[in-house]
Amino acid sequence: MNRLVLAFALLISVSGCGQKEELTGQTEITKWQDGKNAAISLTYDDGNTNQFAKALPIMNRLQFPATFFIMTGHMPGSQYQGKFIGRPVKEIIAETADTPTNKDNFFERASAAGYLGYKGTMEYHTRAGALVDAGKEEEAYAVMDDLYQKVREGAFEPGVELKNEVAEAEGVTWEKLRAYAAQGHEFASHTITHPRLAALDEANMLYELEKSREDILKQLGPEHTFSAEGPYGTENERVMEYALKLFPATRNRMPAPYLEEINRGSKQQPGASDKEYVQWQRGALTSTPLPLMKSWVDTVAAHQNQWLVLVFHGVDGVGWEALPSSLLEEYFQYMKDKEDKLWVATFGDVTKYMRERMNATVDISENAGKIKVNLSHSLDQEMYDLPLTLKTYVPSAWEAVSVRQGAKEQLVKPEKDANGAFVLYRAVPNTQPVELSGT
Repeated sequence: MNRLVLAFALLISVSGCGQKEELTGQTEITKWQDGKNAAISLTYDDGNTNQFAKALPIMNRLQFPATFFIMTGHMPGSQYQGKFIGRPVKEIIAETADTPTNKDNFFERASAAGYLGYKGTMEYHTRAGALVDAGKEEEAYAVMDDLYQKVREGAFEPGVELKNEVAEAEGVTWEKLRAYAAQGHEFASHTITHPRLAALDEANMLYELEKSREDILKQLGPEHTFSAEGPYGTENERVMEYALKLFPATRNRMPAPYLEEINRGSKQQPGASDKEYVQWQRGALTSTPLPLMKSWVDTVAAHQNQWLVLVFHGVDGVGWEALPSSLLEEYFQYMKDKEDKLWVATFGDVTKYMRERMNATVDISENAGKIKVNLSHSLDQEMYDLPLTLKTYVPSAWEAVSVRQGAKEQLVKPEKDANGAFVLYRAVPNTQPVELSGT
């Protein structure tokens, strides 16, 4: 069991009738970085050109880092592009003439659907995958039967047709993404070609997930292989079983006993949960009123345990359900005006903060009037190295507090709440202890 609050290590009595004890040394890890009320993550799917040309400059100006879930197969320099792994498609097509689609052959046929050598066939894969995601397998089988019958009858024009998501990302390069990553943004896998993962067999699903991860690792580094998003927001259990073995965090699902997950389609309100944390996903569409979008921000800012994950796609006419960049500018400025209550951080960083906090231990000691705080957690230290924010109560006589961890030192002015004087400061887990002394 995690120990979030290590209290009462150094109780110092205050003289005087009616005065209460100072809780000197009591230390807790704040629920969010810097003691903010809520966390917000700005996430973008598909990596289309206007996300970087229009939205990213706004966020940079406001110092808001974002997470971009990108497809990798279309970018120059990627080692892996879209393909079908399996038998020759001519064999599969011929077999469909005598054997209807069923649970034993559906995944192979749906995986091959976009690679039959004809234009327009990928749409059938997408439609069948949506039905599987909705639990309508028999209807998905019928879509495959319809597709392959039309292929046998010569109903499609030969050739290859790019998906809209791929065409809209044309011009995005690894070189550009490396520059954006250096500005503090997170890049994460959105597969190679944006398929319906629920309609893929094991070999093709693993190819889409593993090989997109490999290209991101090679081009951007290991810090960008932490997060992922299966296209279309799939929550298919079979897909999640594969994806969560490859990526520590997926926006689709991230099961944890302390985390309530409310997806984009849910009408559940986040305040109804009694979990330690609530991840509340909202997706702004073209028709979503700005006042409603602002109300999402107001809701999480008024609570203490909520994480608003915003999902954007198109910007200024490029991409699905595109929003005007002028609307995004007003919306993000609305958040900036509330930055005293809001921690805007990448999807990966918020995930790391929660997990570190929930697996952390704080030990307190005192020597020669100084408070020593040792912070550690039990997670993989190479992956989970995000500073946590500590709140430590100090003697009321301290007008300023020196906070030193290793070679880093800062001078912090105490604040006060109903329990006494305290300081907020960031500490890196599993390194040197933090030493607090007063002036």
